[in-house]
Amino acid sequence: MTDAPYLGDGPETGRAGWLTARDGIHLRAVCWPMDGARGTVFLLPGRTEHAEKYGPTAARLAQAGFASTAIDWRGQGLSQRLLPDARKGHVGRFSDYQADLDTWLEAARDLPKPWFLLAHSMGGAIGLRALIRGLPFAAAAFSAPMWGILVPGRQQRLFAALTGTASRLGLRNAYAPPPATGPVCYVEVAPFAGNLLTTDASVWDWMQGQVRRTPELCIAGPTNGWLAEGLRECVTLARLPSPAVPVVTAVGTDERIVDTAAIQDRMRRWPGGQLVTISGAQHEILMAPPAQRDQFLTPVITLFSR
Repeated sequence: MTDAPYLGDGPETGRAGWLTARDGIHLRAVCWPMDGARGTVFLLPGRTEHAEKYGPTAARLAQAGFASTAIDWRGQGLSQRLLPDARKGHVGRFSDYQADLDTWLEAARDLPKPWFLLAHSMGGAIGLRALIRGLPFAAAAFSAPMWGILVPGRQQRLFAALTGTASRLGLRNAYAPPPATGPVCYVEVAPFAGNLLTTDASVWDWMQGQVRRTPELCIAGPTNGWLAEGLRECVTLARLPSPAVPVVTAVGTDERIVDTAAIQDRMRRWPGGQLVTISGAQHEILMAPPAQRDQFLTPVITLFSR
């Protein structure tokens, strides 16, 4: 692994490196190591996100004695973009993210064990698939996991079919229709008032500052191809049994991006799993006001500390 740009935020030990997936795609991972760590937490970001966004979470985990690492998935962050319009949120196949994860775990093989998984949104779909595959995580936590995507009329299967048809008609790389954002990088331009992600104004300013200082981090709306793949993965995962891994999952009462019914259904089918419903929280629970963040991270750290 060769050195890659590291943009700061998080513990002072942070460093970044380049990885190469088995299909040749260049990926960037960030690690926040620590001496005497009780284990390592793998932070799986959501769509549009980048590793440094999880610096404050890594700092909180470090206080509890855990090292952390995060990745820029293919097509976002500083990892290799997949289309000439670099702001399009795209993936060839959703299983490509598993290839990214495998590459990352191989590069991280010497990080302290046990290993834990902490995944947000799209990372939640990737993380659930990883646990079902039997990857070596001792416990897991999910923040607003993308186990279903809110689409018009909650017609997820119909919308999956429509976006799949658009892909087959040569529109796979075109921006998906509303409610997707098209060519707009949401965090870069949206006002704090009425945003869908957080009610913490200081965190919103910090998130905007990151992408405005480093515009190459920006991702706009998803393509028809990404949406078709994401919806298909959600439908497929819903049919599968829950893995035998201890888990804490959190969702906010004001969630408007992922499907809370799918989260509730999964957690009803996860023996011993803990679902934390956070009053007033929106999609970004790890970017919520401190009291809401603690409602999630406190049981997560308790679980990982066992």
